[in-house]
Amino acid sequence: MRPGQGLPPPSRPRRRPELTLPMPQRDAAVAVPLPLPPTSTSSTPTPPSAGGNPLPTPSFSDLERVRRIGSGSGGTVWMVRHRPTGRIYALKVIWGNPEGSIRRQIYREIEILRTADNPFVVRCHGMYDHAGEIQILLEYLDGGSLEGRHISSERLLADVARQILTGLAYLHRQRIVHRDIKPSNLLINAARQVKIADFGVSRILAQTMDPCNSSVGTVAYMSPERINTDLNQGSYDGYAGDIWSFGLSILEFYLGRFPFGENLGRQGDWASLMVAICYSNPPEAPSTASREFRSFIACCLQKEPARRLTATQLLQHPFITQLQQPPLPPSSVTPSSSFHP
Repeated sequence: MRPGQGLPPPSRPRRRPELTLPMPQRDAAVAVPLPLPPTSTSSTPTPPSAGGNPLPTPSFSDLERVRRIGSGSGGTVWMVRHRPTGRIYALKVIWGNPEGSIRRQIYREIEILRTADNPFVVRCHGMYDHAGEIQILLEYLDGGSLEGRHISSERLLADVARQILTGLAYLHRQRIVHRDIKPSNLLINAARQVKIADFGVSRILAQTMDPCNSSVGTVAYMSPERINTDLNQGSYDGYAGDIWSFGLSILEFYLGRFPFGENLGRQGDWASLMVAICYSNPPEAPSTASREFRSFIACCLQKEPARRLTATQLLQHPFITQLQQPPLPPSSVTPSSSFHP
C-alpha cells in the first residue's frame, strides 16, 4: 500500500465557521415514561387501561375507505366509514416501514395519544399494523385545517385562540409537548370547534426517518432556540416552544400571510428562513390591531423562552377574557365557510 492510501482526504476549512444552524434534536426530557409494548403482529393493539380510558379499536376489516382527504411528507389521510355503525373517521397511513426501536417508539406514543381526552384535541381511536404499514384511526373533522385561513375579526380569533390554548394547556398538564403547532395541524368542524391534531407521531418520523427534515412548513413555526441550540444557553423548553408556534400561527391568521414574509422559505430556501427566525426581531401585530391583541402576540413571541406566558396564563389574558365570543350555532356555519367577518 502506498503511503497515505486508504486514508480520508484532509478536510477543508469552513469559510464562515461562526455560522451554525444545527437541526433540532428530540427532547427526551419531556417524553412521557411508559413501558415498551410487547412485540406483536396483531392488527388491533390492546387498548391502554390508564388515562382517558379509550374505547376498543374498531376492527380494521370493518373500515371502508371513502376518499383521500390529505397527504404530506409523512403519509396519506383517508376518510373511512365504519360499516357496522356508519361512523366516519380519519385514517392516517404512515409511509414507509419503520422497524425496530422506531416502530416500538411509535407504538408507545400512540398509546399515549389514545389516553388524551379533551374536546380541543383530536381523538386517537387506535392503531393498526397492517401489511407492515402503521395506520392511525383518528377523529374526523369535516371543516379541514385552518391552513390558509384569514381570520381578521379579533373576536372570532380570540375564540379560536381560546380553544387552541385550552387544548395546549391540557396536553402540557399531561406532559405532552406537541412540537409541531401550525395552521395545518389545527382542524375545525362545522360548529367552529377547533382541535389540535397530529401530535406525537409526526415528530418521531420527521426526526428518525428524515433527519434532514426538508419540509420548510415545519421549520417555519419552530422557535429560535429550537433551531439554533446556541441560543438560550443551549436549553430547550418544549412547552415554551409550543407557545411560540401557537403565537406565530395566530398572527398568521390575523395577517392572512406568514408573519416572517409571505414568500420567505416557500421556495426551498430554508436556511434564509431559519436565519430570519433566529436573528431578526420577533414579528409583531400591526399598529391597527387592538392593544389587547398586540400584547397577546408579544406575550407569545418572545425571543427568551422564559418570558413567554404559559398556555394557562394566556387563557387569562385580556385578549381572551374580554374579546372572546360565544360559539356560534352549527346551523350558521358550513365546512367551507370563510373566516372573513
